[in-house]
This record gives sequence, C-alpha cells and structure tokens, in this order.
Amino acid sequence: MRKRAIITSALPYANGEIHLGHVASTYLPADVTTRFLKMNDVEAYYVCASDDFGTPIMIQSEKEKKTPQEYVAHWNKRDYDDFTAFDIGFDFFYRTSSQENIEFVRYVFNKLVKNGHIYKSEIIQFYCKNDNKFLPDRYVTGTCPYCKADDQYSDLCEKCGRVPEEIENPKCAICGALPVKEKTTHYFFKLKTFGDALYKWLDENQNLQKDVKKYVQNWITSGLVDWDITRDISWGVPVPGDESKVFYGWFDNHLAYISTAVKFLNDKGINGKEFWNSADIYHFIGKDIVYHHYLFLPAMRLGIDQEYKLPDFIPTRGHLTLQSKKISKSRNWYIGLKEFLEFYPADYLRFYLVSINPYSQDDLNFDWDDFAVRINSELIGNLGNLVNRALGFTKKTFDGEIPSPDDYDDKDKDAEAKIMGLASELSVLMNQNHLDRALKKIMEFSTYFNQYFQHKEPWKKGLGTNTCVFLSVNAVRSIAIALYPFLPKSSEKIWQQIGLSGTASEKQWDEISKIAVNPSHKLGDITPVFAKIEEEDIKKRKEKFEK
Repeated sequence: MRKRAIITSALPYANGEIHLGHVASTYLPADVTTRFLKMNDVEAYYVCASDDFGTPIMIQSEKEKKTPQEYVAHWNKRDYDDFTAFDIGFDFFYRTSSQENIEFVRYVFNKLVKNGHIYKSEIIQFYCKNDNKFLPDRYVTGTCPYCKADDQYSDLCEKCGRVPEEIENPKCAICGALPVKEKTTHYFFKLKTFGDALYKWLDENQNLQKDVKKYVQNWITSGLVDWDITRDISWGVPVPGDESKVFYGWFDNHLAYISTAVKFLNDKGINGKEFWNSADIYHFIGKDIVYHHYLFLPAMRLGIDQEYKLPDFIPTRGHLTLQSKKISKSRNWYIGLKEFLEFYPADYLRFYLVSINPYSQDDLNFDWDDFAVRINSELIGNLGNLVNRALGFTKKTFDGEIPSPDDYDDKDKDAEAKIMGLASELSVLMNQNHLDRALKKIMEFSTYFNQYFQHKEPWKKGLGTNTCVFLSVNAVRSIAIALYPFLPKSSEKIWQQIGLSGTASEKQWDEISKIAVNPSHKLGDITPVFAKIEEEDIKKRKEKFEK
C-alpha cells in the first residue's frame, strides 16, 4: 500500500437521477475503500465528475427547451446532492464539460497525433432519414454480432461486454425506423497496435481480478479493432483543427479522472501530476464497462508515453437487479436514491448493499423483504443489540461509569484476544477489496460478544461482572471505529454514546484493536442506534414500487 491514493468511479451520466443500481457497484465500494485508506494514514482523495456530453443529452435538453449546458448543470448538482445524502464523501466532484477537461482532452489528442496513433478514414455510418441525423452509439440498437443478444447498443453489448464492430439488424433508437448508410469522415485511434503492450500490462498487474483479466486477454488474442473516436454532433469536445466534429464520450470522459484530480490537487497547492504518478490509482467500475477501462483507457495512456500512469486497481462488480428483474428506467423499474432515502437512513442501504455485494462480476439482487430481514435481524438484532445491552447495562448498573476489571478467566482472555486481532483480520479483507467479507467479520465479532455477554451473565453480579462490562464496552468501541467506512453516521452515534472525545473517523485503523476505554470513564446518553423496519412499512414500499 502506497501512502498516496487517487480513487475514481465510473462517471454518472448527466441525464437523469441516481438510482440504487448506480451506487451498488461503484460509488459505495469506492467510498468505503477511500474511508478505509484515510484511516490507514494514506493521503487518499476520491474524485468524480458528471459525464456531460453526448447525443442523449443534446436531444433531451432540446425537449426541455434548455441549452445542453443548463441541462447538465442541473443534473450535476442533483447527482452531487443525492450522493451527499447517501454519505458518498467525494473530495471533489466536477464535470467533463469543464474547461480543464476540454483542454486536457485536446492536449491528449494532439499528443496521440504527434506519436502517430491517430488517422482519418472515410466510413459508412448509419443515418436516419426520418430524424435527418447520423446515429451514433446508443441511437442504433440491434443484435450483437458476437453473442447474438437482441436489443443491444451499437457501441456496447451489455450481455457479453464487447464493443460490436457493426451491430446486426440495426434500427434507429429514436423512431424505430430502419437506418440507411451514408459516408462521413472520422478520426480513429490505433487500438490494435497496442495489443501486445496491453496483454503485458494485464499479465504484470497482480491487483486486477483474474477472471476479468483472462477474458480481456482473450479479446486481445482474438484481435482488437481500431477505435472510432469522433462523432457528427455538436455537443462535445471539439476536435482540434476540425471543429465540425466532437470526440466520442468514451474518449473524453475517463480523461476527466486525470483532469479532475489534477485540478483538485493543484488548487490545494499540490503538484497534481506528480501526485498521480506516485499514488495508487483506483478505478471502480461495473462489469458493463470493462472493455473501456481495460483496453481503451490504458491504451490511451500508453499512447501518450505513460505521462500519467495506468491504474493499479480496477475493482469490477456486477449489476444490481430489483426483485430479480433487470433495472430499466424506461419501464420505470428502478428505485431512485433520493426517494429511497426519504424512507430509510442511508446507513440501512449502505449496510444492505455492501452485505450482498461480493468482489466479483456476479449480479446482486435488491429484494424488499430480504432488505427488511437483514436490517432487523443482523444490524438491529445483532449489532444494535450488543451496543444497547453493553452500554445500557453499564448505565443502569454502574451509573454509566466503566468498572475496573477483575482477574481474567479463559473466556475473558479469549474475548480480549478477539479485540486485539480484529484490526489485522479486517485489514486483509479490506486490502483485497472483499468489503462484504469485512462487514461480515464485524458482524461475527458482534455475535461473539453477544454470546460472551450472555455466557458471563453480568446481571447476576457475580465474580467477573466487572471484566465482562469492561471488555464488552471496549468491543463496542472497536465496532464503532471498524464500522466507520461502512456506516459513517451510525459509527459516530455509537462513538458519542460511549462518551469518547473527538470522532470515530479521526481514529487510525489500528485503534480498533486497542483497549482504550479505561476504568472510571463515563458513558454518554444511551439511546437505540437503529429503529426496526415494520412489516407494514415494507408492504407499502413494495406496493408503490410494483405499481
């Protein structure tokens, strides 16, 4: 682990609200990881930006009688507000339409041209006579030529993850008409010349998921295709020397990882470029954009002589389904993040999504009943129960003052060892990005101390009562610190109830395994940290959702 890190996640498209599917695979894991790194004395910064360009935004802004600039400004603010309500702690949230990013994109293009990696070519492109426009990317749908999945986009098959050379059975996504083909001239990036270098980079980077590396290397072996990097639309980054064209969104948007980070750091008085090249670089993504992040993104950085280093980590996770059905905004089958947080605390959703989300490309499913069961039985019935009984018993029996422990018996020694070993056990899982397993480990730790408390029966006030209370309260302190990356608000509530100074977030990670609540310490006010989700409430949510 380097002592510097820059964390990014796939940029939210500035064309609609953030929903649960967005946060599950990228923003929440990135946020948890950033908090963990900061607690380990890593100078870590989590930067992101709204993805502002492209045909969909141009068309939608016209429908709403807004300029594209006005339209994306609205969604940039709305997305940031929604993320903030969910406690996604960006250090900086910017936009791909910023002057800094536009200048950087044009700089990268010019350097790629200078290095011989760009050429112009006349191509045949789909054109809709009904709408009188060329149809780039998501405005042509059809059958994937590789896996034969229907209703896929011309620039990405969501079924197999590949970028089709040419979609089969094409139709205009705007009006459904059969498009014709017209000539146009575009700029191309020589992606296929980077095959050997990409394969070598993938081979040598031991931080990348093995299964992802394997199928990306298979793509390379089967032959890469040069990449069309321009579009015939007006809303985008203009191509230097040919202002009639703009760059394809996937050419400019991931460059915003760099331009956003560098601006943020430079504004802080830190050399942004030097920091980037001396830091661990994390790009958190969903499995649908592997092609872009494992091929396009590193190839472009190779093409500018690695002026900015390639990523060290690209944590890739699966899609979220709802009630076992694919999320679809067009079919109104999704849950907006803003709406969800009107009913339940952010930490409930953070707990649930981390719990069900393994470090793999397996899809995960949001289920209302399962959500309620996990919150009530695990978060409240286990963790909340330990906090209430350990602190509540101390308040009631010792007037909130921590007693001096008696001599330790074997159970006490085992309990102390559990505390002493927790930080290192969690660190291994967190460093491997197994966030779900780390949260499970915290829950197992809580289960252990519930059983320890029950076995010691301190309410009988026999020998060992003081030790039980002393160790149990210290276990709660350990939980408060360990829980912070996952459930920041709940962590601080627990910290305050223990009556400790400062905040849990200020503590170093290894503080988890210290016995630091001393005899005679006075607890704060004790109230339940969590509230039960009622069956009737979930029934209402399901009925509203399914309508």
